[in-house]
Amino acid sequence: MNNSQRCGRRSSVTARDTERSRARRAELIAIGRRLFADTSYDALSMDDIARHADVAKGLIYYYFKNKRGYYLAIIEESVAELVVRADSDTGLPPAERVRRTVDGYLRYAQHHQAAYRTIVTGGVGFDAEVHAIRDGVREAILTAIAHGAWGHGRIPLVARLALIGWMSAVEGVTLDWLAHQELPRETVRALLVRMLGDTLRTIEDFEPGCPAPVSGG
Repeated sequence: MNNSQRCGRRSSVTARDTERSRARRAELIAIGRRLFADTSYDALSMDDIARHADVAKGLIYYYFKNKRGYYLAIIEESVAELVVRADSDTGLPPAERVRRTVDGYLRYAQHHQAAYRTIVTGGVGFDAEVHAIRDGVREAILTAIAHGAWGHGRIPLVARLALIGWMSAVEGVTLDWLAHQELPRETVRALLVRMLGDTLRTIEDFEPGCPAPVSGG
């Protein structure tokens, strides 16, 4: 076997090992998402996680270094789906795209309650990494709203302030809704969409170049 053949075999083995490693990591994240869906960070120990995942605790440390690293990876993976959903449906009429964006946000919060609360409240104390995840989600939602309302992601300062105010209201409403679950998601979605319509019309008063969609409420 010449050097070229040996290098090719090593590369093939490395690629297979990398693929298996990625698949194993993804499997652990999927398990963690189920475990943490409705369970807070402090309620599960690494021993609990390893037992539920039916793996050695050392394997989780190998991929994620510690419990916090594991939890952050789970949150980031979950949030990635929310961001992708917010950026999808670009071919829909503005009002429908806005409704779908808000509905996707509420679905995420409903099915990943513990992770959602962690993101919105910023974790324990001031957690820079959790805050960065939250800021990324906010930016994705604001950009999706801007594209849906105005056809572009450029947001004037006054419009950004108004949308940040709406986004803060969304987070407060969603947290309270999760705590009580007395209203169907469709009702909460309609409320938030109506509030957004009012916000977009207010923005138009200050920024005529950012007209509210005709049926944006």
